[in-house]
Amino acid sequence: MIIDYEDKYQEEVKDLFCELQEYIVSLDKEKFNIITDNYRELYFEKTINEINNENGKMFLLKADEKIVGLVVGIINNSIIEYDFKAPIRGRITELIVTKNYRDKGYGKVLLEFMESYLKKMGCKNILIEVFGYNTNALNFYEKNGYHIRLYDVCKNVK
Repeated sequence: MIIDYEDKYQEEVKDLFCELQEYIVSLDKEKFNIITDNYRELYFEKTINEINNENGKMFLLKADEKIVGLVVGIINNSIIEYDFKAPIRGRITELIVTKNYRDKGYGKVLLEFMESYLKKMGCKNILIEVFGYNTNALNFYEKNGYHIRLYDVCKNVK
């Protein structure tokens, strides 16, 4: 069942954020990603501020009487600069399903729920940033109709 975020789920949401960050840390070949002592609190606060400041929304996936997944989306206003013009866009900043509930279709349900919400809010396209080493996520999004628009390339120099 998908529900709106409420403060009473704050600790479970923080657990999910930490679980994802631990996974990202494990994938990072350069070892730039870390989990600081205050990551749990600061990342949660940053996410809530983003939701509040950018017309965002957090939906939670509840199964077996606990929160087992979430999706966060924000709305970026139209951008017109000297070299770029874009319509109103949504951005999915987080999509997490806890380890024991993966590969059961819950990620797709969360993704489609947020897509529907962003579309209803007037968004013409949706952006998702994916860590390059997270091939599981890249494959998941490609299977759900997303494509790569930008690459961020990295070179280690000594």
